[in-house]
Amino acid sequence: MLKTFKIGGVHPPENKLSKDKKIEVLPLPKTVFIPVAQHIGAPATPVVKKGDEVKVGQVIAQSSSFVSTNIHSSVSGKVTKVDFSADSSGYPKQGIFIAVDGDEWIEGIDRSEDLVKEISVDGPEIVKKIQEAGIVGLGGATFPTHVKLVPPKGMKAEVLLINGVECEPYLTSDHRLMLEKADEIMVGIQLLMKAMGVDKAVIGIENNKPDAIKLLNEKCSAYNGVSVQSLKVQYPQGGEKQLINAVTGKEVPSGALPIAVGAVVSNVGTAFAVYEAIQKNKPLVERVVTVTGKGLEKPSNFLVRVGTATSELIEAAGGVPENTGKIISGGPMMGRAIASLDVPVTKGTSGLLLMQEKESKREEIQPCIRCSRCTSVCPMGLEPYLLMTLGEKQIFDRAENERIMDCIECGSCSYTCPSSRPLLDYIRFGKGKVGAMIRSRKK
Repeated sequence: MLKTFKIGGVHPPENKLSKDKKIEVLPLPKTVFIPVAQHIGAPATPVVKKGDEVKVGQVIAQSSSFVSTNIHSSVSGKVTKVDFSADSSGYPKQGIFIAVDGDEWIEGIDRSEDLVKEISVDGPEIVKKIQEAGIVGLGGATFPTHVKLVPPKGMKAEVLLINGVECEPYLTSDHRLMLEKADEIMVGIQLLMKAMGVDKAVIGIENNKPDAIKLLNEKCSAYNGVSVQSLKVQYPQGGEKQLINAVTGKEVPSGALPIAVGAVVSNVGTAFAVYEAIQKNKPLVERVVTVTGKGLEKPSNFLVRVGTATSELIEAAGGVPENTGKIISGGPMMGRAIASLDVPVTKGTSGLLLMQEKESKREEIQPCIRCSRCTSVCPMGLEPYLLMTLGEKQIFDRAENERIMDCIECGSCSYTCPSSRPLLDYIRFGKGKVGAMIRSRKK
């Protein structure tokens, strides 16, 4: 029997239109805008100024605290300004504008396709190199990877879980990476295991990717302690806590991190980035991005330099179809609509979805009919209808008591609501306010 998490979940149409499209290298853009905040935690501090010449892989913004990470130039050229511009959130964020000139890389980066299997560094050195290379969680959360590998005092990691689920409809970047870079991912897993000091790793993959399951199962025979777990196709199977529950049977307590049950979760893209950082001395300057949609001429998976405008990716996929109603950064369940095609690709950009006008239009909001569908599909065991009301009425003390911060923002509640109520919108609003309250108490 296929494993899955215990409570909630939905099964939206998968629409994996680009699953058979091999990863293509997107041509270099003419300019890039590289935000200094591409991770959870403190933004990095710019260390370059207007007029500076930079090369690919050069640090252009320095980590400013432990929960932060370096930002590197993804191109070579001249810094035209250090200024603010909107990212996918729609808010102005500080970043570095670079006019591209050639493709000159800093010395010491191995750009060959040769597989390097032998690991010559110890655990602490792996963590240090990951931090220096600017590696973050590439599944979308963008939590600095080195922080995950250093457990709080009194806690110990027992198992590494590799997230190859990719449960968001439409997205296929992780799927293609597993098929095309399986060996590199396996070495990356070994590096993460060594950094954590564990001898067990499990790769979780949903059962709609039989080719990836078969290939990685074959690869596991050459690596001690690594196995593949097939999982039921059930959204949000790729949620960190849902994956832990499905694979280990353990439940992360409310308000706690995965390390509380001895688990550390990393995305397959992160494992590949770790391989490149340690074995090839290559910082995180590019990533695979799915560009897709039912009306798109050429749904694709592109290897893209960080800072590239989304317009460049969409143009390479055939351009914006006339009937496009919304362009979403990420998938349809957890992604967010962008207001401009100038928005840059960042470390956390997993996909761009061009939704047709008809399917992107919100239905008219109706009164709640107390059907309880939202509570039955919530994978965190919350009461979304109540959390929406508390957010809408701005009753934030009670929202905190009702565990609003446990919401993983998967969107299952909004997806299943027959009254088209904007449950997730108000819950996100409430989370923002409650989060601010919690932070103010800690000062």
